[in-house]
Amino acid sequence: MARFLVECPHTQEDCLEALDSVVALSKELMNRFDWGCGEDVHMGWVVVEAKDAATATMMVPTNIRSRAKAIQLSKFTPEQVQAFHAAH
Repeated sequence: MARFLVECPHTQEDCLEALDSVVALSKELMNRFDWGCGEDVHMGWVVVEAKDAATATMMVPTNIRSRAKAIQLSKFTPEQVQAFHAAH
């Protein structure tokens, strides 16, 4: 399984609907979300484990899924960063 950051953009007008839909799907999932709405950045972010990006986006409610984007996350060691520099 890989880790994905799922971004869930929505408009100010759709904000309460987006929040309500996550709560309705899973209170546990709601506890894992971070939201920018209080800063007028209408986006939710959640980190999930999934086999691929398509599966990761399937973990968010259907009404916000079509705009959701899953980004696979990676961790790098200091040695890998040095190797990246050496390759350039």
